[in-house]
Order: sequence, then structure tokens, then C-alpha cells
Amino acid sequence: MRMVDLIKKKRDGQALDKQEIEYIIDGYTNGDIPDYQMAAFNMAVYFSGMNDRETTDLTIAMAKSGKMADLSAINGIKVDKHSTGGVADTTTLVLAPLVAACGAPVAKMAGRGLGHTGGTLDKLESIPGMRVSLSMDEFINNVNTIGLAIIGQTEDLAPADKKLYALRDVTATVDAIPLIASSIMSKKLAGGADAIVLDVKVGEGAFMKDYDDAVKLAELMVNIGENAGKRTVAAITDMNQPLGLAIGNSLEVIEACETLKGRGCKDLLDVCLFLGSHMLMLAGMAASGGQAVSMLEDALKSGRGFAKLKEMVAAQGGNCEALEDYSLLPQAKIKHEIKAERDLYLSRLHAEQLGLCAMRLGAGRATKDDAIDLSAGIMLNKKAGEFVRKDEIIATVYANDEQRLNGVLPDILNSIETSEDFIERPKLIYSLLSKHGIERFSLFTNVDR
Repeated sequence: MRMVDLIKKKRDGQALDKQEIEYIIDGYTNGDIPDYQMAAFNMAVYFSGMNDRETTDLTIAMAKSGKMADLSAINGIKVDKHSTGGVADTTTLVLAPLVAACGAPVAKMAGRGLGHTGGTLDKLESIPGMRVSLSMDEFINNVNTIGLAIIGQTEDLAPADKKLYALRDVTATVDAIPLIASSIMSKKLAGGADAIVLDVKVGEGAFMKDYDDAVKLAELMVNIGENAGKRTVAAITDMNQPLGLAIGNSLEVIEACETLKGRGCKDLLDVCLFLGSHMLMLAGMAASGGQAVSMLEDALKSGRGFAKLKEMVAAQGGNCEALEDYSLLPQAKIKHEIKAERDLYLSRLHAEQLGLCAMRLGAGRATKDDAIDLSAGIMLNKKAGEFVRKDEIIATVYANDEQRLNGVLPDILNSIETSEDFIERPKLIYSLLSKHGIERFSLFTNVDR
């Protein structure tokens, strides 16, 4: 078997068999296949695509390129949740404690932020003392003991994906749907969950800008999960504006705490309830979406969700007092308020632009090696479609460098559009995909429950 023949085969639109795909992934992971041949293969996939069987075989080969996490020692059905990335997407910090408080074990391996998208690990590390690197024994013990743990992905988890992603990033092949799907799902399969809930973001602040492309990606990932023996569903949710109000690491920790205390952003909570309801159903904890939502709302109103977050933070070395006294979290030296000059409606909050502005303030990374300012970011006061009175605060910008703030501020202002006329609030959740097909609905779309 020769790599050049497999490149030609895929270039010409032919399907590769399982053995050929395994040969490619094994050879590239161990260094036998050079970057220039793998780059040519990626480009062939970009133009010729892959069928569902090929993509499943590719995903499984990538998952098996390193150690597969064995979570069999954790009691119950383990359900993982993954977001394709967005702005002010604080769902994990709200969702995971609520689901765990309802009795479903949450054993989550999370990632870091890059570019305009935030990372769960960075947010957690803004809590003083918080450890996100646990041994597998600690990880499993914490989930069995308190029902919840969130850690970083281990270095030996799907190493083929790390090499492939770095290569795709410099060869203009990042946005090939089979390669996106295999990248995401290889880590999910290697992570050891029994079932998977996917949150596929769509819109200007998401990787998938077009709804139809988001559906294709969601369908493909659901098929991969189901073909690999994992119950899998995918929600398609909006990312044309930030999901929550907070953009930045310590700011998002505060928003998560406020949401778990019943005072948070409704959009963020609605997405958490929707995703969480499907996690509970896949975990066998609820027979219907309505029952699952009731369970989650009870965990919220009773305070059990917030208590579970504090329990997890304490178990991982974090200072729980910071979840009550926010002054113990990293604090920015400069706070700049943006106020309305007259009565108006917010018409657009450009998610990607605001995310990039927060990154430039120090809240995110332009490259993987960049240091992060955990206190920097933007706190919105309203969402698109809401009314703002004259002199009311629209947003507060947090920074530690006045020159950097002054350089970013004009772009923040340009990211916020206003209107004197009523603007209908954007839709929040578009559809759900499962092995049974696609379901569109109006529930959880910025309407009162």
C-alpha cells in the first residue's frame, strides 16, 4: 500500500476502505507519512468529500491513535456535551452542575479557547486554586463521589487529531466538513462517554456560518456517533449574537454563578435547559423532555445546581468563596462603560467581532501559545431586540491596559448596532437532529416557558 496511490484514489472521487484509512492515520501519527503527503490528502478530501462510512472509519482510526479513556468504573450512563464554539458560550459551567444535581454523572474533558471562541478550562482557571489537570483515578473518583468533574484533555487523547488539525490550519483545509466532524468526534469517542449531546453553533460568530452547512455537519456527527455505538443527538443553536452577556473568563464564571442562582441571562439558561434535558434523557434519568426540564428547573430553584458547582470546585482545589465573593476572582484595573445616548433598541450584537475585541483586550488567544488575561473582557447589559433607555449602560469593558482599551473601543462600538424601531429578538434554537431525523420547533426560542 502506498500513500501516493491513496491520495490519487481520493482525488479521483473514489471511496477508501477501512484498512486504507487506518494505514493513513497510523502512518501519519507515527511519522511514516510526511506532512506534504497528508496535506495533499486533506485537499483531496476537501474537494472530493467522504461518505458516511469513510468518515466514521476515519473518526474511529483517529480516536484509536492514542489511549481510549476507560470510564467503565463510573456508575451510570455517562453523557458528554460538546459545543462547536462560540462567544459568551458559558453553557458547560451552568449545564454540567445542573445535570449532575439531577443524578446523571458528568465526566467532561474540556478544551481551551482560541481566536474569538472561549474555552471552559480558561474560565475555570480564573477561580483561585482550581486544578483542571487530574489523574484519571482522581477524575473517576470525583465523578463517582460528587457526580461531576471537568478536566483538560490528556495529551495522549486522539494524537492524530492534534497533528491533523495543525496541518489543516496552515493548508486551508480547516472547513472540510468530513475533517471537522472526524476531528470533533474522534475526541468524543476517545473520551469514553456512553452518549453525546452536540451543540452545533450557526451564524456569524460560529465556525459554521450557514444553516444548511450546520445541518450537514450535525447529521454527519450524529451518524458517526450512532455508528460507533454511542447514542448521539445534535442541537443547532444561534451564534449571530453572543449567547450570554459575559465575554471573558472571570466574567463568565460570574455569569455562570448568577445563572445558577436564578439571576442569569435567559438565553443562556434556555440553551442549558434544552441541552441538559437531552443529556438527562440519554442518561435514562427522564422519559420525556418536559420531565427533564422540570428536573433541571427544580435543581436550579432549589439551589442544588449551584451547590454542585461549589462541590466540584472544592474537589478540584478551587476557592469556593470566589463563587460568592466575586472580588476574589481576577479583577481588571479599568472599567469603561458604554451608555445609550438616547432611548433605543439594540438591533445587532455582532458575535464574532465582539469575541475578537475581547481577545484583543487579552481575554483570548490569537495563537495557542498566547497568555490570557483572566480579568479582561466585555459584559453586555442587554441583548438584541431589547429596549435601552438614555444613559442606561449597554456594555462595560474590562481591561488592564489603557492603550489596548483605546485601540479596541471603536471596534466594540461598531459591533453594537441600534435602532429607534422595535426589533424582534432573534431565534435561539433552530432544530434537533437524531438518528430519527431532524425536528424543528418553536420551544425555547426566546419565549416565556
